[in-house]
Amino acid sequence: MDRQHRVMGALVGSAVGDALGAPFEFGPPDAFSARFPTAARGVRTEMCGGGPLGWEPGEFTDDTQMALLLAQSLVAHRELDGADVFDHFRTWAQAGPPDIGVQTSAVLLSGLPWDAAAVEHVRAGHRAAGNGSLMRTTPAALFFAGAGREATVDAARRQSALTHGDPAAGEGCALFHEALRALLEERDVDAAVTETVPLIAEPHREKWARTCHRDWTPDRATESNGAVWPTLGSALWALRNSRTFEEALRLVVDLGGDTDTVGCVTGALAGARAGITGIPVRWTSLVHGRIPGFGGRVWELRDLQHLAAQLAGDVGDLHEPTPSRGLEPVEVTDGVWACDLDGARGSDRDLAVVSLCRTGGRFGHDVQRFAYLTDDDTNTELVTVLDDVLADIAALRADGKRVLVHCHAGASRTGLVLRAWLVRTEGLSAREATDRVRSVWPHLSEHNSSFTAALDEFARRR
Repeated sequence: MDRQHRVMGALVGSAVGDALGAPFEFGPPDAFSARFPTAARGVRTEMCGGGPLGWEPGEFTDDTQMALLLAQSLVAHRELDGADVFDHFRTWAQAGPPDIGVQTSAVLLSGLPWDAAAVEHVRAGHRAAGNGSLMRTTPAALFFAGAGREATVDAARRQSALTHGDPAAGEGCALFHEALRALLEERDVDAAVTETVPLIAEPHREKWARTCHRDWTPDRATESNGAVWPTLGSALWALRNSRTFEEALRLVVDLGGDTDTVGCVTGALAGARAGITGIPVRWTSLVHGRIPGFGGRVWELRDLQHLAAQLAGDVGDLHEPTPSRGLEPVEVTDGVWACDLDGARGSDRDLAVVSLCRTGGRFGHDVQRFAYLTDDDTNTELVTVLDDVLADIAALRADGKRVLVHCHAGASRTGLVLRAWLVRTEGLSAREATDRVRSVWPHLSEHNSSFTAALDEFARRR
């Protein structure tokens, strides 16, 4: 898998896990599965919103807000500038975010200098090993991953110490950084963590070794999962006991308690493992949020993807698509329509839109799904994407929605999904599906050989 797919998966996955867990924060175990015993792919998904603070569906919390501030500082300065990061955190805290940890708030609003506030908090006898520095550290882990173990462990401790003076929190961040670095490099996570434990400061080494051990389970935790140890331990446990992003997130949100943060940390690790294409599009499409104190900007999926690319060293601007021809939507098969980018943008608002290209933002339809699909040969998980998108189309159709599929030109990517839909729903061969689509949608293109190969594989698997 392309490394950038894993980087995007980690950053987007952390925000998705945060938003998915937020409505269940402080709740009992198994509340998520009780409400969603099976995958909710239709008009209403597991991104349900609500909870104690009344989150919007898909809205992320302070976990991601702080992570985005850290990420922007890293991108701007190309280093971890503690004073700059702390200043951003303090501005955010002063704006009164609806969700902020007690310890984080006390440190940021203490009025003390950036390099003394957390130290004084601990010196005054306050507890300081919460998970508030772990929840936000994914951008630092991504930014320093290429620099090796020493650099990434050092960065983990430094960013943690800005608000969490207890070294136990920083050591947890260090272990997380190395776990994420291993996933980006497609190495064994448990082996990477085991190799990092000897670097942990001696007073904390034994407890972290127990918590990160392969045999550890959440019921062995000696603190609530608002503490740093069970948060990371639960994330690693979920990773070991799942095959997919969705399975991992279901496991940890069902633990109850601090579900947004455990979901956020797990989402970063599971997202790095799965890559951006392995995260369900019904979740990535809804994730969004604002950062109090920094204007009214709404961060959406495309912003997170662009920021992830910047953390990985890409200096390009946020993509704004060029105009397309504005083709009128055409019904290709019962309830499933096709068009191009600008045709979709101006289409009836009661259509559920499946976007297969970069769009420049949401269109204003009640339902819009964004699939990560590029019109070249870099899609390493094409069949996974097709499975996910087609399952959503089926659920939306079952909810009575007309579904509009589009890419920029309405040609290659659109044609791939429409043909795969006919293969799955009508049992056609790849060739039969191609002929059927072309008969009603002459804009179909077969230029992408990797799409042809994926469609053939998809047809063989049906």
